[in-house]
Amino acid sequence: MAELRDWTQWFAAYDDPSSALASRLLVVNDGIVRALNEAPPGAIRILYLCAGQGRDILPVVAAHPRRTDVVARLVEVDPAIADVARGTAANLGLTESIDIVTGDAADPATFADFGPADLLLLCGIFGNISDADVANTVARAAGLTARGGTVIWTRHRHEPNLVPSIHDWFAQAGFSLLWESDAALPESVYVAGHRQERDPAPTQNTDKLFTFVK
Repeated sequence: MAELRDWTQWFAAYDDPSSALASRLLVVNDGIVRALNEAPPGAIRILYLCAGQGRDILPVVAAHPRRTDVVARLVEVDPAIADVARGTAANLGLTESIDIVTGDAADPATFADFGPADLLLLCGIFGNISDADVANTVARAAGLTARGGTVIWTRHRHEPNLVPSIHDWFAQAGFSLLWESDAALPESVYVAGHRQERDPAPTQNTDKLFTFVK
């Protein structure tokens, strides 16, 4: 894995309402609410890779009428950042339903026992890995998402704009587009939600999904 940067300054942008990251946060929040609203009765399994401080997921789950249905695993490699997420989960009363794992989100072993997710979050990943790894992660997402489940992902739209290719890769993996963010948002912000239309295909592939690049 490439050496990770100090993310402290990056996360601080969440607190600036004028920042692109704050704009992205709102879109992801809305997408999570929609996924929770539309989930069928019963448990709602959420898998969040590279979950960071959990800012986009934890407050939404805590405030949602179906919070008691949520069973989630958040994977974050940085121990200090994962501890922030754990503190937030504890303050919101979510420690019994949300498991925050300190580990490599690209390693299938960290979520192999979790099962297909009703909501898979791939936020903050696709702009930090190679195009080939984006394609690989999308293809592997088909085995991580339950039929009818939602994937929410983010990526910038700077040239060369990979967003159209990502849409194609999701379609090839059996996903249909549910919604996408407003084109009027800054080019550094793009968010989309896709629904898995197939049964998840089991895979024995234990290779990493992606590697962060500097």
